Amino acid sequence: MAFFLDEIDTCLWDYLGQTDKKIVLYGMGDGAEKIKSVLDGIGVPVADIMASDEFVRGHSFLGCRVKKLSEIEELYGEDFLILVCFGSQLPDVMEHIYSIAERHELYAPNVPVVGDGLFTLDYAVEHREELSRVYGMLADEQSKLVFENVIRYKLSGKLEYLRQCESPEEEMYDLLKIGAEETYVDLGAYNGDTIVKFLNETGMHFRKIYAMEPDHRNYVKLKRRLYMIGSGLLEAYNCGAWDSETVMRFSLRSGRSSKVDENDPVRAANPARYREVNMMSVDHMLQGDAATFIKYDVEGSEEKAIEGARETISVHRPKLSVALYHRNEDMFAIPLQIAGINRKYRFYLRHHPYIPDWDTNLYCI
Repeated sequence: MAFFLDEIDTCLWDYLGQTDKKIVLYGMGDGAEKIKSVLDGIGVPVADIMASDEFVRGHSFLGCRVKKLSEIEELYGEDFLILVCFGSQLPDVMEHIYSIAERHELYAPNVPVVGDGLFTLDYAVEHREELSRVYGMLADEQSKLVFENVIRYKLSGKLEYLRQCESPEEEMYDLLKIGAEETYVDLGAYNGDTIVKFLNETGMHFRKIYAMEPDHRNYVKLKRRLYMIGSGLLEAYNCGAWDSETVMRFSLRSGRSSKVDENDPVRAANPARYREVNMMSVDHMLQGDAATFIKYDVEGSEEKAIEGARETISVHRPKLSVALYHRNEDMFAIPLQIAGINRKYRFYLRHHPYIPDWDTNLYCI
């Protein structure tokens, strides 16, 4: 692992600060705003904004008229590079991005979903010891390949590293060996989609399901979607997973992206986008019940939520599926946290098809 870091002498942000090529942002939304802010901070100008042809309808974004790729090509010839500023796991969208990368210089900059700072080479070197410890904990060669390639991607923005290590999402069930008598805890249950996948995998055979979802709209969809499950077999809570019972202010966004707002715990600048949400620990929710499988995808609150299941993890050693891509430190902090609670786990790392490195997950068995 030390040699792997020593052989790298630059990262994408350094390169962008040195290139003479025009920089074109691909996408409109929070990702583009975040990447534009980073570029502004290092004094790198953005030349233009582009979107897929079907989304170019006279839009203006960040003060620029949004253009088609054909317009960008006509304007700049070969003297430009593209930064992908959105995420997708849709096969046709991913293939379209890959096809553009075959014709033009293209990167997908890594910016944290939650938290500040960047995963730069200096950051990786600063945390060399923790990264090396986690690399040594990984249980198979595929996990080590994923670990190295995801870090190479984070530093370079090159999608080839993710493609070289991706595996189907279904592999999760092979690794975890999900059985017919699971007590499943779904943290960040969204609208019930991951519970449906669990039910399909088990053929509706399970002992019990616990679910937490902080966004009320998603919670209503969750309850509606899973009405067929008997009330004694499903306990669903409109709350967020945390290390204690408290109330937090949530930033409410569309889809899966509702998250704890860390910047202003007292007052919301836009009340319509924020709500006070009850938080609960897994240990409190289970009241001693022995979970056998816990899924963590809680938009950057994974460390707090894991701490809230300390007794369950220590005593019962449930299988764990943990999202490992929300914060810069997730790649090393979360595996080390879990190992500190229960040293009997074997750790597996997988990246499932997604641009950027979202859906990189830690599986603990």
